[in-house]
Amino acid sequence: MKIAMNTGGGDAPGLNAVIRGVVLTASQKGWEVFGIKYGYQGLIDTKQIVHLTPEVVWDITNIGGTILGTASKGDPFKYPVRNSDGTVVETDISDKVVSNFKALNFDALIAIGGDGSLRIASGFMKKGIPIIGIPKTIDNDIGATSVTFGFNTAVNTATEAIDRLHTTAKSHDRVMVVEVMGRYAGWIALHSGVSGSADVILIPEIPFDIEKVSNKIRQLELIGQNYAIVVVAEGSRPVGGDITIIEKKPGGEVRLGGVGKKVAEEITSRTGKETRDMILGHLQRGGAPTTFDRLLSLRFGAAAVRFIEEGKFGTMVALYSSNIHAVPINEALGQMKTVPLDSDIILTARLLGISFGD
Repeated sequence: MKIAMNTGGGDAPGLNAVIRGVVLTASQKGWEVFGIKYGYQGLIDTKQIVHLTPEVVWDITNIGGTILGTASKGDPFKYPVRNSDGTVVETDISDKVVSNFKALNFDALIAIGGDGSLRIASGFMKKGIPIIGIPKTIDNDIGATSVTFGFNTAVNTATEAIDRLHTTAKSHDRVMVVEVMGRYAGWIALHSGVSGSADVILIPEIPFDIEKVSNKIRQLELIGQNYAIVVVAEGSRPVGGDITIIEKKPGGEVRLGGVGKKVAEEITSRTGKETRDMILGHLQRGGAPTTFDRLLSLRFGAAAVRFIEEGKFGTMVALYSSNIHAVPINEALGQMKTVPLDSDIILTARLLGISFGD
């Protein structure tokens, strides 16, 4: 077998461990693995293809990022092509990708990515490319899998930052507002906020009332706690309001950010408390993966090769009930995994006195 593999979308801790899992497992079977660099760019410009041998991946398990590079743009079904007059037109060049895939005699493609990357993979499945998907997102919002690799590392990073902010907040009697990633799902904010002893957690699933957030901070002062920690997911929004957008891109894509700053300003205005905001941003994506994410990534990579051998094309590797399963990619794409409002973690947070601003 001759396997192609790519990584798409935002980077996540554990990508290199997945690559290592695929290459070493395939090598045991006498198969070859080739890396498609920068998403699907390597199948558009075939100079961007690298042969992945065990020697290349021996020591990459603990390294963040991806040795294949990644891309959040360049969808072959909507590829930006510049005309002679300078205008850019989205063009479907997917047939070129399929043609190059076949010309290079690849037997299967392992597509590692989030919702967007897996949707592109689903499109190529319809065009006849045998595909196995591996879910990747620190947001943990892909359906059909209990968890995605990268999430645990991102939560650990955010929790450590919150721990550090406690000491400075307490020293200055300040409110510290920490903005973490989470466009549509509040998993990172919820897990790191509860673990980091936050006083307020704001997530996309629960629109917040800023006056109730302010009341929580006033109540803390009444019991002698003159500081507070507020954790905010980037996709959080006030009741009746919209998400905070800092940039609109061609094609309708938007960049979120700045909700933490707005929350901090409102808290100062309503309570008189000195308030600082901090955006963790891409710190959550970087660095070495945790032990949990390393193991999960290696399991995902090995399972992808196993599923190729079993002919389970059109499926995605998923963790469910502590075991690895193959689930239809389209089934996974049909549901975004958001935080259930009756989940045990939400209930635990409320019992601990944490406010969700509702």
